[in-house]
Amino acid sequence: MVAGFIVGALITVVQQFGTVPLILRGETYEKTAEKPAASANKPAVTVGHADHDHAGHDHTEAWEPRNGWERNSYTAAANILTAIGFALLLAGVFALRGLVVTWHEGLLWGLSGFAVFTIAPGLGLPPELPGMPVAPLLARQIWWVGTAAATAGGLGLLFLRRAPWAAVLGIALLILPHAIGAPQVENAHSIVPETLSHRFVVAATVTSLLFWSLLGSVTSVAYRYFSAPASVTIPAA
Repeated sequence: MVAGFIVGALITVVQQFGTVPLILRGETYEKTAEKPAASANKPAVTVGHADHDHAGHDHTEAWEPRNGWERNSYTAAANILTAIGFALLLAGVFALRGLVVTWHEGLLWGLSGFAVFTIAPGLGLPPELPGMPVAPLLARQIWWVGTAAATAGGLGLLFLRRAPWAAVLGIALLILPHAIGAPQVENAHSIVPETLSHRFVVAATVTSLLFWSLLGSVTSVAYRYFSAPASVTIPAA
């Protein structure tokens, strides 16, 4: 929990200079696209981070936090809770392995998390700005979860099991989600400039890399000092 709080707070600060300004720009395009869709009163393509269904419903605005302190507070809370959740998962892995984990090893576990939760899903579903056409939410969620699970299993077989069958099965799991393919929108036109979208993908990926690198390292240090087995001798600070 200590590691998650520290990393979540730091990433929130980083986002204010990286992804947040790009998201705010993307929202201007999203609102521009929603106005004609609402006036036409016909189904519209699902857009943005928060999916809006215009088919057969009244076009009432959903609640959202106000820009500024309120919105930043919700973002910080979400980042911290997410970081705490992943840090507890990492600490659980460290405990199951029963070994003293250095920050170098923690960094490697963090990079594995980056590969599982960012790189692999991002190959099929890159980070999207508000206003970009996207496939239905449920289909994207199913593919994303399946890809993350297959990637985690594949990496585990490759690096934690020393057997030819494990290597073959691990590679197959890594390839399988991309062979199936992520759900996409056909013949959809995006009003978001391609350069802005590209900048957001880069910023979101770099931010995620920093998140997982810090989370793996800090969690390993926190685990060593707070949750290590009693039989392990911990040097004085």
